[in-house]
Amino acid sequence: MAATAIAFGTSTSGAGAGPSRADAESLRKKITGIVQVGNVPTRQQRRTMLTENEVNAYLTFDAVDQIPTGVIEPAITIAGGGRVSARAVVDLDAVRKQNSQRSLLDPMNFLSGRLPVTAIGMVKASGGVGRVEFESAAIGPIPVPKLILQEIVSYYSRSAERPAGIGLDDSYALPARIREIQFEPGRAIIVQ
Repeated sequence: MAATAIAFGTSTSGAGAGPSRADAESLRKKITGIVQVGNVPTRQQRRTMLTENEVNAYLTFDAVDQIPTGVIEPAITIAGGGRVSARAVVDLDAVRKQNSQRSLLDPMNFLSGRLPVTAIGMVKASGGVGRVEFESAAIGPIPVPKLILQEIVSYYSRSAERPAGIGLDDSYALPARIREIQFEPGRAIIVQ
């Protein structure tokens, strides 16, 4: 469920105030409620608003053990209309070293150390299915192609269930009977 919060949270209230433990606790309670509603079939619609401050506080204080080693300071911003910006400082040496058969001109050969990675896309979430439509990515101030972002995402999202990691073009079933996610500037509304 943390992945859902990471993928879809945000708010304008208190922008710039920084993450607080109270906001992290608020999101934790909302996630518990979302999961509980998801476990009980009902015809009644439920809406839960997640704010940017809550999600970023949750990432700072509660999700540390759920975020891959080598990814630090993750943060999310929703500009509205489904446009989401995600940022984290990423250990690019680990990504680069996973493939020892790179050509001399492979852009990953020129990326090293821990650098901020930013990605922007449109999140579409309806009918119980979510998908992100890639718009742009940058490492530091340098724009990078989707292929580079895909390599980074694949590396850090590998698991026993998904040994190749998550594909940027993948669609995925929304958890906990979430039917739709509506986006407004600084927040997302979970509809179950």
